This record gives sequence, structure tokens and C-alpha cells, in this order.
Amino acid sequence: MAKTRHQPETLYFGRDESWLSFNGRVLEEAQDTSNPLLERTKFLAITASNLDEFFEIRIAGILQRLEDGYNETAPDGLTLQQSLDQLTEEVHQFVDAQYRCWNEQLLPALHSAGIRVLSWEEIDDEARKAAAAFYQREVDPLLTPITIDPAHPFPRVLNKALCIALLLKRRRRGTDGSVLGVVTVPRALPRLVPVPSASGTHDFVFLHVLIEQYAAGMYRGYEILSSAAFRVTRNSNLYFQEEESRTLLETVRSELHNRRKGDAVRLEIERRADPEIIDRLRTNFELDESQVYRTDGPVNLSRLMTLSSVARPDLKFPPFAPHELRLNRKSADLFEELRHRDILLHHPYDSYDAVVGFIQAAALDPHVVSIKQTLYRTSADSPMFKALVEAAQNKEVTVVVELTARFDEASNIRWARDLEDAGVQVFHGIVGLKTHCKLALLVRRDPDDVIRRYAHLGTGNYNPDTARFYTDLSMLTSDPEITASMHSVFNYLTARSESDDYKPLLVAPLTLAENFIRLIHRETEHAAAGRPARIIAKMNSLLESSVIEALYAASQAGVQIDLIVRGICSLRPGLKGISENIRVRSIVGRFLEHSRIFCFDNGGDEEIYCGSADWMPRNLFERCEVVFPIRDPQIKARIRNEILAAYLADTVKARLLAMDGTFTRAEELDRNVPHFSSQDFFMQVAESKASADDIPTSAVQRQAAPQRRSGKSVRKAAAD
Repeated sequence: MAKTRHQPETLYFGRDESWLSFNGRVLEEAQDTSNPLLERTKFLAITASNLDEFFEIRIAGILQRLEDGYNETAPDGLTLQQSLDQLTEEVHQFVDAQYRCWNEQLLPALHSAGIRVLSWEEIDDEARKAAAAFYQREVDPLLTPITIDPAHPFPRVLNKALCIALLLKRRRRGTDGSVLGVVTVPRALPRLVPVPSASGTHDFVFLHVLIEQYAAGMYRGYEILSSAAFRVTRNSNLYFQEEESRTLLETVRSELHNRRKGDAVRLEIERRADPEIIDRLRTNFELDESQVYRTDGPVNLSRLMTLSSVARPDLKFPPFAPHELRLNRKSADLFEELRHRDILLHHPYDSYDAVVGFIQAAALDPHVVSIKQTLYRTSADSPMFKALVEAAQNKEVTVVVELTARFDEASNIRWARDLEDAGVQVFHGIVGLKTHCKLALLVRRDPDDVIRRYAHLGTGNYNPDTARFYTDLSMLTSDPEITASMHSVFNYLTARSESDDYKPLLVAPLTLAENFIRLIHRETEHAAAGRPARIIAKMNSLLESSVIEALYAASQAGVQIDLIVRGICSLRPGLKGISENIRVRSIVGRFLEHSRIFCFDNGGDEEIYCGSADWMPRNLFERCEVVFPIRDPQIKARIRNEILAAYLADTVKARLLAMDGTFTRAEELDRNVPHFSSQDFFMQVAESKASADDIPTSAVQRQAAPQRRSGKSVRKAAAD
């Protein structure tokens, strides 16, 4: 693959540009009138939340490297500075598209549907009285007005905190010039304040509108010349040397405090703000003009998520009841069932209660003698946490808690301490590696007096809340080889006891990357020999260059490759002589696609793997990940003929990636293909209303990715 090394700029998409394209596909869902109105509003809020993290982590990281003197060239051929300049331009266009979606589409549609976000001038006297009472009772006692002068320096504005800036002038004679006032709004207050309506509509005013209306009461003796809401985004990367820390837990807690004081990387402020206010804020936060984002509406669109709580089921997706696991009538309990067969669960279509029940059963069962589990993210009121605490009273319980799960560090610290207090042995994994694998291993003395291991392996976090809207796979098994290998993995996590081989599991950072590349090369060899050769891989992101090079080589050998990549994809499909046999699709819909599935034809002896890892450097080399084989023939058939087949047949929520980086909806490529949504199909399967036989055989499944199309990218088209 010398060509890959000599011309990387022609073979790779930029990571961050690819991510922005993904967020553009989420914005498309907000713009899509076929989605229920409140769900569209939720999608818009998600794009804003996604963009916050992008600035806190990715943009902040680029700025820091440039500040440190680096300006390296990425695989897409751009230097750091060139990439930053391009990203800045595209983000400004994207933000404009967000606010057009809000102002021109969602806000009028919500108003027509009886959900009204009103200005102060639009609400009637009764609503104003209620808003005034709310302000006096709930808001005013929490506010601290500040004026910026030699005696009062600029306050430390917290990351993403809603603030009000006011341009003030003293009423006292002889006082020249204006001063700046700043009010930081506590996060405890709702950003959308409900007000009564005589017409039966659901009416709201933004909190900053209410505060500005009564700001004169906080600044007596001043004339308010102008005011505007603003928000500052700060660098939220954690920086620490684990080898030098006393304990990882204490270091992470200290860095969480420092994160609140990170350098500013973005200023969001209402477009109507007085230029003097913008200039003073920009100067204070040491930002370039390009880092100022003027908004045609609320400075934090993610707060629109509040509207999803409005009781209007007619404006939301229809309720969906997941399929509950049913045991064989002859099985006395889940453990007996697992001695006879493996169980595959496809969440959220199959209820996550089965996974919770597995841990709870282990906690209560007197025959279970030990439990080992990893925790990366979990819910605020996790039933698993309670089960582990209860189990620790009379069993050996070991939990590996990842303290540095991004933005969940504080809650994970609390979990770790509470578990330790309950008698659980808590470990924090391996220094320098995140523990991202999803494993639970039980040891049980069965009624036949035989010690056996039972396990859960998954692609998603042990979080019952997110399991309702993330698509993931779970496998419950008592396979002796898999569970023995899991035992070795836990020894690695708690003692760094490395094994020569973790077969049949693939484990990062030890064996995973080389095995994935070996599996891809094996398909290349099968194709060269004229044997069946195909790869179908589903993941969140594809970025690792060594894997991409192996895929390019496989394509050149004739291997047919279908990649289902939700987010970042650096691989460029459809390049003549390089990636003509590779098709890339992204599915964005009601549920967040999160499962990772890897299917290899293997000359007719098909192998399927699932796990927690994407094809990214961090997953393959910087985390502890586990990918597990699917051995049961019926489960393999379900994954291949039902799950993967449905994703490849999707013509509604699937977008196909072209060599120029544009995405096109599958329906737009061929108007004659059947109208088929994979997520809708999976819900029908869960309700026993559909089966694999209902998946259409579509030309889209075998269609090459579009080479190039006229017009603009999804992101740029949204900005026009």
C-alpha cells in the first residue's frame, strides 16, 4: 500500500470535518418534517449538545497544540492551522443553519401546535404576573449582580454557564463612560419558564428574558443601556500524569476542579448584543473574532430539550414496548437456560431488564459465590449498583470502575467510594488505559455441585436509562472458553497479569488491532483464491489508518465491503483502483446507533464478532476493550440475516458516503427502492409483527457508493 503512504491527502477524510458531517445528519433529522415535531426539537437540542463537546475537547485540543508550537499535517493533508481555519468557517455556517431551523421551522410549527416560546411583549398580563412572582420567589434570591471596575474584577465565568451582560451608565452626575455588568445564572434554575395561558396552550419564556426584564432592580443607580445573554465554552480536557499521582481517584477529582477553569475557546452571544458588550467580553476572554458566535435566538439550544417534557404524545414518537426475555418452559431459572444456550439481546428492541435481572439474580442467588464487573457509565439510580452493594454482604464482589469516562468522572468517583464503603473491591483499571470493555462474570456452584462461570458481554454501557434509546447487543453465556478468557481479562485489569493468548476473545491493547487486521487480510486471501470473501462491519467511528489500509488492500483484491459507520469515517470509498468495492453508510434515526458488529465471510465459514471497540486508535491502542465471537449458529443467523441485513436494506434513515465526502439518502439514489426503515423494522420484530423474511432485497444493498454528485455537502447545503 505504498500509494496510501505517498498520497494520504487523497485517501482520507479529516476526522473533525467528518464529525461535523455527522452532526449535520443529526440536524437533518431536526429539519425532517416526517419526524414528530417535539422529536425534531430534541434532535436540534442534541446537535447543540454535540457541538459543545466538540469545542470543549476537539477544538480546545487543536488550540492547545498550536499554542504549544505544533502544526503537524494530518492524514487528510491539512496542517493543524489549516484544519482549524476550515473547521471555524464550517462551524459558523452550521450554527447559522441551526438557528434557521429553530426560527424558520421549529418555532413557528411549535406555535401552531400550541407550544409557544414567547417574548415578554407577547405574554398577557396574567402570564406577566405569574412570571414576576416566579422571579421574585425563585430567581432573584439566587442572583449576584456584579459591575466590572477596579474594585470588582471580572468574575470567573464557569464553563457553559448562562450569563447576562449589561452595559451600564451611572445616573449620578459627573460620571462619564459606561461600565459592564455581569450576572451569572445558577444552573439550578430552568432555562424555559412555563407561564399560564388562557387559551390552553403550553407557554414559556426564556429565563434570560425574565432576568433582563427585572435587571434594573439589581442595578439601582444605573441606567441599563443594553443587555444580552452570553455563554462561554472552556477547554474541558483532563491533563494529568497518572504515574505521578498519589491515587488516580484523587487526581481526577482535582482535575475536575481545574476543568471548570479551562481557557475559553468559544463565546456565544445574542446577535442583537451591543458591539461594545461583545468587544469587552471578547477581550476579557482573550478570544479572536472568529471564536465569537452570534446567535439568532437562545445562546444554548440544548436547553430546548426541556420541551420534550410537554405532555403532547401526538407530537412524539409512538410509545414502544421492548420484547421481554422469555425462558424455556423447562428451565428453572436463567442459569439453567444458559447451560443449554447462549442468549442474544438487541437493545432497545429487547428489554434491558434481562441484563439487570442477570446481575440481580447473581446478587440474590446463594449459589453464586463471586461477581466481577466493569463499569464505564451507569445511571444515576442504577439498580445494578444496588445489586452489587447487596451482593457484597455475602459474596466476593469486584468492580473495575473507569474514573476518566469523559464528563462522567464526578459520578463515577461517587460510585467508586460508595461501592468501597459497601465492601466491594474496587479497582480503576490499568494506568494509562481506559477500561471501556463491558463485562460481567459470575462464579456459581450449580445444583450438580459443579463450579461454572456465567457471563454478560456487551457493546454498550451498564446503563438502563441509555439502553432505552441506544442500539446495542448483549450476549449472556456460560461458554467455558469465553468465560475462562474473561477471567484472564479481569486478572489483567486488576493485576496487569498479561496472558499470552486471550482466545477466543480479542483484547485491546494486547491482541485486538493485530487480529482485526489479520481477519481483513484473510478475506483478501480468500478473494485472491476465488473463495467467498466479504466484510460487513458496523461501528460508531472508523479512523485507524492501519485498518483503513488493510480495507483498501482487501477492496483491491475484490473483497466486497459494507461499512455501517454512524459518525466519523476517515476512509474514502469509491476511489478507482483503491476502494471501488467499499460502501459506507450512516444511519441516524430515532435511536442512537451504538452497537459494534464485525462479520467476515471467511471463505464460506462465516465468523461474527461483537464488542465495545470502534476502529479508532484510542479503542485499539489506548483502552482495554473486548470483542467476543458469536458461536451459536442461530444467533449468527439472526445477526447476519436479520440485524445486518436490515441495516443494509435501510432506505429511509441511511445516508451513503461518496468519495467527495457528501452523504446522500439512499432513497434519493434510487426512487424505485422499497421504503424501508431498519429501526422501524426492529420495533416490529420485537412486537412479533415482522421477521427477517420482510426485509426487502434492495439494489441499495449492492449499490456502489455514489462517486460524486453535483451540489454541496449536507453540512453546507444546510447552511444555505
